[in-house]
Amino acid sequence: MSLHPVIDDTFDLLRTAREASKPMLQPRETGHVLSITPGIVTCSGLPNVGNQELVRFPGDLFGIAYNIDEKEIGVVLLGDDSKLQVGDEVSRTGTAMDVPVGNSLIGRIVNPLGEPLDDKETLPEMERYPLERPAPSIMDRDFVTVPLQTGIKVVDALIPIGRGQRELILGDRQTGKTSIAIDTIINQKGKNVICIYCAIGQRTSSVAKVIANLRSKGAMDYTIVVLTEGNTPPGLQFIAPYAATTMAEYFMEKGNDVLIIYDDLTHHARAYRELSLLLRRPPGREAFPGDIFYIHSRLLERATHLSAERGGGSLTALPIVETEGQNISAYIPTNLISITDGQLYLSPKLFELGVQPAIDIGKSVSRVGGKAQLPAYRSVAGHLKLSYAQFEELESFARFGTRLDDHTRKVIDHGKRIRACLQQPELQPLSVQEQIFVLLALTHGLLEEIELEQIPETETLLRNSLSELPAPLLQKFSTEQPLQASDLRMMVDAAENILKNHRALQSELPDKKS
Repeated sequence: MSLHPVIDDTFDLLRTAREASKPMLQPRETGHVLSITPGIVTCSGLPNVGNQELVRFPGDLFGIAYNIDEKEIGVVLLGDDSKLQVGDEVSRTGTAMDVPVGNSLIGRIVNPLGEPLDDKETLPEMERYPLERPAPSIMDRDFVTVPLQTGIKVVDALIPIGRGQRELILGDRQTGKTSIAIDTIINQKGKNVICIYCAIGQRTSSVAKVIANLRSKGAMDYTIVVLTEGNTPPGLQFIAPYAATTMAEYFMEKGNDVLIIYDDLTHHARAYRELSLLLRRPPGREAFPGDIFYIHSRLLERATHLSAERGGGSLTALPIVETEGQNISAYIPTNLISITDGQLYLSPKLFELGVQPAIDIGKSVSRVGGKAQLPAYRSVAGHLKLSYAQFEELESFARFGTRLDDHTRKVIDHGKRIRACLQQPELQPLSVQEQIFVLLALTHGLLEEIELEQIPETETLLRNSLSELPAPLLQKFSTEQPLQASDLRMMVDAAENILKNHRALQSELPDKKS
């Protein structure tokens, strides 16, 4: 009889487990680091690694295999290479790069890897989508028919944008490109549109200002910020817009409307140029690699309006690109103009004159949004763009000091009022009803007798008097119903009465003071 039955049972269990176990050998491909340059690592080994496969370095540092040559592999690093050394081991993961997607990202600030950069709690486990996804096929797309209201008068009335469109914002630095994008995000409050702001290589102070504005206006409740700063490794800057688009596609495929801002693709192109030159790829025009057009086209083609069979969601893209010396025919701007469905060009000359937003209407166009514009805008501002174009041509002609006839002076005077009326302060988007009421007063000549300096005050008066219009008429502004002649007459009469009462009140003020 055994003196230690418990010990005997333990040995029996160990003996049974040892006899039942069969060692499983799992092959693992490894290599070694040959050289390190900023953002790029050259490795040996890994004979079966795939193109754009994720590889692992010591310290949970990852990279993407980009150059696959016969004897070495060029890897784009997705992190800091300060602790990496020549000779370190590198191994395959067998997977492509992916990012987390889901509702938990809304209201958060993350990097392109989906890691939180704010002071909130850590993100839960979420579904993951591949970084690179094919764009929807032609048969999976639908027409752009629903407007995306930016809250900016000059855009919604003259250069409208539809949900599912790609509208480029371009101009020299410090002309208000980001302001237009942020105003558009703020205006989506209460419109069931999820917004994503992707900052690519931006200064920390600029990004902090954007986030502060979004928080102060309550826009972070429906916004995701994907952030890379100027000192971020170029690999992360390169994948940032693709990661943001993947996060947006999750919501689009659920049937939601999504707006994404790429700020800006100039930094993205420069980051890719830096990586390509370090990878010894042959340079082309302006030292950019030959596939620079493809990296932007495959990104922007993912923005679309899905068909009803695919859920009916949409992804509207507003890429931003910076020009130098007003040269919109440079390499990257012309590439993006040819990819997108229109552009908003911001002129530094208008900006210096104090015109904000400084959108040059003559060089700006929307190739799709006109079909998605609300009928109320077409009823009120149908000929506004032509009138403004005639004014700009006559204004430049009048600078030569020639004598002008009465008709020409009236056109120039009316054009100055159009320019003054289309100005709008930053971070103050307007509703559809406010825009249409003001534009109606402008196009029907109710502002002709008002001094230019008083137009902002008059505009505020009209916006604050909207409650005097019947509620059914105000609701018709945001529908697909065109405004009838009786509706226009009612609005014009109401605007005339408002301005008449205001003038009468102003004329009585000196008597009261006396």
